[in-house]
Amino acid sequence: MANIKSQKKRNLTNAKRAERNKAVKSELKTRVKNAKVSAGTDAVVEDVRLAVKRIDMAAAKGIIHKNTAARRKSRLMKSVSSAS
Repeated sequence: MANIKSQKKRNLTNAKRAERNKAVKSELKTRVKNAKVSAGTDAVVEDVRLAVKRIDMAAAKGIIHKNTAARRKSRLMKSVSSAS
Protein backbone atom coordinates (compact mmCIF):
# COMPACT_ATOMS: atom_id res chain seq x y z
CA MET A 1 0.00 0.00 0.00
CA ALA A 2 1.21 3.46 -0.84
CA ASN A 3 2.17 5.93 1.86
CA ILE A 4 1.82 9.02 -0.33
CA LYS A 5 -1.56 10.71 -0.14
CA SER A 6 -1.78 11.46 -3.87
CA GLN A 7 -0.99 7.85 -4.72
CA LYS A 8 -3.74 6.60 -2.38
CA LYS A 9 -6.17 8.88 -4.18
CA ARG A 10 -4.85 7.67 -7.54
CA ASN A 11 -5.46 4.05 -6.51
CA LEU A 12 -9.09 4.85 -5.65
CA THR A 13 -9.56 6.67 -8.95
CA ASN A 14 -8.06 3.78 -10.90
CA ALA A 15 -10.37 1.32 -9.15
CA LYS A 16 -13.45 3.39 -10.07
CA ARG A 17 -12.27 3.63 -13.66
CA ALA A 18 -11.62 -0.10 -13.88
CA GLU A 19 -15.17 -0.82 -12.65
CA ARG A 20 -16.65 1.49 -15.28
CA ASN A 21 -14.50 0.02 -18.04
CA LYS A 22 -15.40 -3.50 -16.96
CA ALA A 23 -19.11 -2.71 -17.30
CA VAL A 24 -18.65 -1.26 -20.79
CA LYS A 25 -16.51 -4.19 -21.96
CA SER A 26 -18.99 -6.68 -20.56
CA GLU A 27 -21.90 -5.08 -22.40
CA LEU A 28 -19.83 -4.92 -25.57
CA LYS A 29 -19.11 -8.65 -25.41
CA THR A 30 -22.79 -9.40 -24.73
CA ARG A 31 -23.96 -7.36 -27.73
CA VAL A 32 -21.44 -9.04 -30.04
CA LYS A 33 -22.47 -12.47 -28.77
CA ASN A 34 -26.16 -11.68 -29.32
CA ALA A 35 -25.42 -10.53 -32.86
CA LYS A 36 -23.53 -13.75 -33.65
CA VAL A 37 -26.28 -15.92 -32.14
CA SER A 38 -29.03 -14.16 -34.08
CA ALA A 39 -27.20 -14.58 -37.41
CA GLY A 40 -29.57 -15.98 -40.00
CA THR A 41 -32.70 -14.68 -38.25
CA ASP A 42 -34.80 -11.55 -38.74
CA ALA A 43 -33.31 -9.79 -35.70
CA VAL A 44 -29.76 -9.91 -37.02
CA VAL A 45 -29.82 -6.37 -38.49
CA GLU A 46 -30.85 -4.76 -35.22
CA ASP A 47 -28.44 -6.85 -33.14
CA VAL A 48 -25.50 -6.05 -35.42
CA ARG A 49 -26.39 -2.36 -35.35
CA LEU A 50 -26.39 -2.35 -31.54
CA ALA A 51 -23.13 -4.29 -31.38
CA VAL A 52 -21.40 -1.88 -33.77
CA LYS A 53 -22.75 1.06 -31.79
CA ARG A 54 -21.31 -0.32 -28.53
CA ILE A 55 -17.96 -1.01 -30.19
CA ASP A 56 -17.82 2.56 -31.50
CA MET A 57 -18.78 4.00 -28.12
CA ALA A 58 -16.08 1.99 -26.35
CA ALA A 59 -13.50 3.22 -28.86
CA ALA A 60 -14.68 6.81 -28.45
CA LYS A 61 -14.33 6.56 -24.66
CA GLY A 62 -10.83 5.11 -25.03
CA ILE A 63 -11.74 1.80 -23.45
CA ILE A 64 -10.58 -0.06 -26.55
CA HIS A 65 -8.22 1.20 -29.27
CA LYS A 66 -9.76 2.45 -32.52
CA ASN A 67 -7.94 -0.22 -34.53
CA THR A 68 -9.25 -2.88 -32.15
CA ALA A 69 -12.75 -1.52 -32.72
CA ALA A 70 -12.29 -1.67 -36.49
CA ARG A 71 -10.98 -5.24 -36.28
CA ARG A 72 -13.87 -6.38 -34.08
CA LYS A 73 -16.45 -4.79 -36.38
CA SER A 74 -14.82 -6.41 -39.39
CA ARG A 75 -14.79 -9.84 -37.78
CA LEU A 76 -18.40 -9.43 -36.65
CA MET A 77 -19.58 -8.49 -40.14
CA LYS A 78 -17.60 -11.36 -41.65
CA SER A 79 -19.05 -13.95 -39.27
CA VAL A 80 -22.62 -12.67 -39.61
CA SER A 81 -22.50 -12.55 -43.41
CA SER A 82 -21.01 -16.04 -43.66
CA ALA A 83 -23.71 -17.45 -41.35
CA SER A 84 -26.58 -16.07 -43.41
